[in-house]
Amino acid sequence: MTEVTIRPLEQSDHAEWRRLWTDYLIFYKATVPEEVYQTTWKRLFTEGEYEPKGFIALLDGKPVGLTHYMYHRSCWSVVNNCYLQDLFADPDVRGKGVGAALIESVKQEAAKIGVANVYWMTHETNTTARKLYDYVARRTGFIEYDLL
Repeated sequence: MTEVTIRPLEQSDHAEWRRLWTDYLIFYKATVPEEVYQTTWKRLFTEGEYEPKGFIALLDGKPVGLTHYMYHRSCWSVVNNCYLQDLFADPDVRGKGVGAALIESVKQEAAKIGVANVYWMTHETNTTARKLYDYVARRTGFIEYDLL
């Protein structure tokens, strides 16, 4: 079996990052303007405690997945929480450990700075991902509401 390699995003990953993130957005039937692509890419490389960060997953040297995550304060703890905002694996590599490896990499990175609470959301219809999430994490039972 081929091993999944996870590493932080690099400037040279721009084209593959854009492809993967676009596919993620398409999966959720969403789009963002070009300005958001540009701003997000810039923020991923901007120093700062609360700036987003990212990992890319490689299988046989080919980019096949990505995740974005960020830290934020909480009124329930003196240490930050980590929100795993986006997680995507190419459909043809699902079930090969890419998603689990990305989640584990975020967990390990957060642990380096004392952050134990890594959390995320998914759509209730995302049954494939939910099988993985039910295996690697606990479901909290909270329901999300938005003021859009």
